Amino acid sequence: MDIDVSIITVTWNSAEKISDQISSVRLACKKYTFEHFIIDNASTDDTVSLVKKDFPHIQLIENKKNMGFGHPHNQAVAVSRGRYFLLLNPDMRLTPGGIDVLVAWMDKKNDVGIVGPKLVDLDGAIVKDAAPRRFPRVWEHIALLLGFARVFPRVLDSYLMNGFDFDKEQEVDSVRGSFMLMRRTVYNTLGWVFDPRYFIWYEDVDICREVKKMGMKIVYTPIVSCVDYVGQSFKKREGFWKKKHFTQSMLTYTKKWYPWYVWMWVALVRPVSLSLSFVFGKVVRNK
Repeated sequence: MDIDVSIITVTWNSAEKISDQISSVRLACKKYTFEHFIIDNASTDDTVSLVKKDFPHIQLIENKKNMGFGHPHNQAVAVSRGRYFLLLNPDMRLTPGGIDVLVAWMDKKNDVGIVGPKLVDLDGAIVKDAAPRRFPRVWEHIALLLGFARVFPRVLDSYLMNGFDFDKEQEVDSVRGSFMLMRRTVYNTLGWVFDPRYFIWYEDVDICREVKKMGMKIVYTPIVSCVDYVGQSFKKREGFWKKKHFTQSMLTYTKKWYPWYVWMWVALVRPVSLSLSFVFGKVVRNK
């Protein structure tokens, strides 16, 4: 029997926050039927044992190694039954009834492929790092690679949508993969919810671009808010690891969506960016 929403969460050493997330999901989805998948990427903490012990209703998939972010979502979607997919990070805490509100909203918006809510911190302030963004242009990729924003803070204003009205429902280029409600039509068309070419990063930008290519909308709505603790697993990774995967996914993205004479600039600048990150990391560690 089909159900309304399949909630998909990828974990890696997420024991600190996962219980709150699972409990909040139960309170957020009362009117609609749901299933909750957790795909664990070979955690070395208590994530798996905690889920097994305290939440037997969870459909748990245990990967023997870290498979990244995109692939585990596709694992769960392949065996899911939901009309919608809620891609939800482990470090999120939903508000009571929040999923019910979004599913009801999507049922009335047949032209919307993906919707994202207002993401806030514990005090209710907007988490700007998790805000909607425009599709990046190639020179903005270069600015990100070389850290220009540290010297020229306004250079990425357009990409970051500075001045965005978080109280207004509106169509956007992309919403964050940490919380996106997606129509099953997307998976039925593409055969995946995140392009398997991405290990981590840019898969959310990419799928939003795919959805727009299909003729459907990406919408941000403030009718639901969610507490976002932002990148708790990432904080356990060292800087060069993050830079390496971020820049590799940037190159994958630009190769997919731009001609060679555009993406080659990212390919040329990437080694410079990695070298600077490596040297900076060594200096910081040696202090």
